[in-house]
Amino acid sequence: MTGAVAPEPSAPFGQWVGGQVTDHAHCLLQGNPGPMTLDGTNTWVLMTPGGTEAIVIDPGEDEAAHQQRVVDHVTALGARVAQIVVTHGHRDHDEGVPRLVELTGAPVRAVGRGHDDLADGDVLTAAGLEIRVVATPGHTSDSVSFALAADHALLTGDTVLGRGTTMVAHPDGELEAYLDSLERIKALTGGGEVATILPGHGPTVPDAAAMVDFYRVHRRERLEQVRAAMDAGALDADAVVATVYADVDHSVWPAAKLSVLAQMRYLEQAG
Repeated sequence: MTGAVAPEPSAPFGQWVGGQVTDHAHCLLQGNPGPMTLDGTNTWVLMTPGGTEAIVIDPGEDEAAHQQRVVDHVTALGARVAQIVVTHGHRDHDEGVPRLVELTGAPVRAVGRGHDDLADGDVLTAAGLEIRVVATPGHTSDSVSFALAADHALLTGDTVLGRGTTMVAHPDGELEAYLDSLERIKALTGGGEVATILPGHGPTVPDAAAMVDFYRVHRRERLEQVRAAMDAGALDADAVVATVYADVDHSVWPAAKLSVLAQMRYLEQAG
């Protein structure tokens, strides 16, 4: 059990339903709850009030009803989907991309996916709305976040969740990169650019700085626990998981193993 204490979630499990959460961001919650997706995947529709163009972030899993719901929501506002954007290449975020492209004809922006690649500092625009790309690798190598300056918000995908913590998806994800990304987000919160986190799963985080501080402390504590387990004789990742995550539901142990493998590699590289 770690000593880090997470901020209270803005909505208890099962009570997060999405909706209009800032002036420019509306969440359409996909009905795919689970141990890894929490309440479900948050598909974000970003647009200016009264605007004619929308940016959709993370269409979610391939589900005809969900992608049609995205189109219907945008159409009802008198707008069209101008861009489809992906925070990272996990199926619960990007599997629905082809269907949404078929429905809208909108171009796709992602990192290293054969689309119009995103790079740190790129600015996406839609009818006057500007969204800046912030590279935040670590959960995966292609993870990016999006700074919505108009709302002092950051859309984080799986880098920071609405409750609990995320995994570092070894071997693609790397702990050193993830820790650097947390420091980068911390700098954004400290500078006042980001006050709220709009995550890929779970409810919004109204105190971004507090949540990132929790993540930073928690990740360092877990690293020390992994080190201690290895020093005590845990010879492989399964043994470390059984020791460090003994009080965690076994359904998340496979994901915990990926993070442990990333932490073991980090410790090996550090000597």
